[in-house]
Amino acid sequence: MNTTTARIILLFILSLVLSCDEKSSSYTSESALIMKINAVQEQIMAQGNITDEEEKAMLSLCNIISHDDGLANFSPENRMILKDVEIAPIYEGCEDLSNEETRECFKNKVSAFIKREFNLSVSKDLNLSESKQVEAFFIIDQNGNLTGMKVRDSEVTIQAEILRVLRKMPVMKPANHNGESVSVLCSILVKYGNDIEVDVIYIPERPNE
Repeated sequence: MNTTTARIILLFILSLVLSCDEKSSSYTSESALIMKINAVQEQIMAQGNITDEEEKAMLSLCNIISHDDGLANFSPENRMILKDVEIAPIYEGCEDLSNEETRECFKNKVSAFIKREFNLSVSKDLNLSESKQVEAFFIIDQNGNLTGMKVRDSEVTIQAEILRVLRKMPVMKPANHNGESVSVLCSILVKYGNDIEVDVIYIPERPNE
């Protein structure tokens, strides 16, 4: 990639960060994040280009921060944990089942969707000597929409790909508790490498924000 293209990508990232600043007022021009971005820009300008791997990481970062759908948008008071609700969210094809069957169907459908939609080349490109595992969280709100997403520490390209797939998840019938629709916090374990495995789990406690 040439210097001009690299500069464009960096300026795009910076504009996204500043856009977030307007919404949350959590950053200033002296913030650690801005300082790191400036340092990266100086390094790229000095070396004149970036590798394909660095380009993928930058574009993945753009994808991660360009959506306002993170877990921080939902306070603990606005959500329940999936394992605690009476009736789990109902994925298409899981209708007219018992509560226990609905939970199992939900797990199977979500796992199958993520495995089907995940671009395996993203993890294969990492050339891992052995598979790695990452935990991700998401919320299915009271309208059945997927939001409130968070991926634990992993390669930035993996984080971006998991978020991309989660954002494609279809709308479901929301979870129900005490006769009311409620938002529920869900979590998955994604094992990736030359293949991908997904396990939908019921977390015992809320993740640290």
